[in-house]
Amino acid sequence: MSKYYLYKGSIMKISDCVAIVSGGASGLGEATVRMMEKGSGQAAIFDFNEERGEKIASDLGSSVIFCKVDVTDEKSIQLAIKRAMDAFGAIHAVVNCAGIATPVKVIGKNGAMPISLFNQILNVNLTGSMNVIRLATEKMVENSPRTEDGEKGVVINTASVAAFDGQIGQAGYSASKAGIVGMTLPVAREFAEYGIRVNAIAPGLFETPLLEGLPEKAKASLAKMVPFPKRLGKPFELSGLVRTIIENAMINGEVIRLDGGIRMEAK
Repeated sequence: MSKYYLYKGSIMKISDCVAIVSGGASGLGEATVRMMEKGSGQAAIFDFNEERGEKIASDLGSSVIFCKVDVTDEKSIQLAIKRAMDAFGAIHAVVNCAGIATPVKVIGKNGAMPISLFNQILNVNLTGSMNVIRLATEKMVENSPRTEDGEKGVVINTASVAAFDGQIGQAGYSASKAGIVGMTLPVAREFAEYGIRVNAIAPGLFETPLLEGLPEKAKASLAKMVPFPKRLGKPFELSGLVRTIIENAMINGEVIRLDGGIRMEAK
């Protein structure tokens, strides 16, 4: 068989991987944590929801730990990273899923949008992601190479299709996710010298806690907007893409839409 199909040591396997998952106590983050555990990997849940996070860690066993984290607070993240390092000895992947999606119009019924709300969305979604990246990869660069390519780790951020076709009321949310998209390539270029890849996933309409509170009729209406398949995405479909990105060294500096072909309307 051709040598091109026999290149060994080019895959960072899930089974040998320790991942930090921000927002890992629910939705897309939880699905990622469960994927890691099922694949014989290890994961540290970074989340503010202590009750839910502890339950997931308890259910999944010693390969998963919970760390109460506020992604906007540097000390909180540093303490959690230390705990992850103490528990597992290294960090090979960072998956940022923590975020908020408070809808608000720039000019609403009560006048101009409070700038504090806009700043909060940016702070959690964008600055929060960078906080986890910069502090976790500080440890990641110390890893021994995991593959023949010299790979030491991978960063995967969660953007959104709202970064490209945001709807009315999503100015803050879209701006925060567009920031995730915008920093993907420059950080990937910077981290190339360390053997660390950086990518982002831009999900469309998924079955997450953000949509769970909607009436079934409303969710069915949203599902009809998706060209194919005509349904909301499942969290395991995103976690499956996370696994693919981790295990495929050529995926780098990319923002991958995972949306069934949807292009959001104005409202």
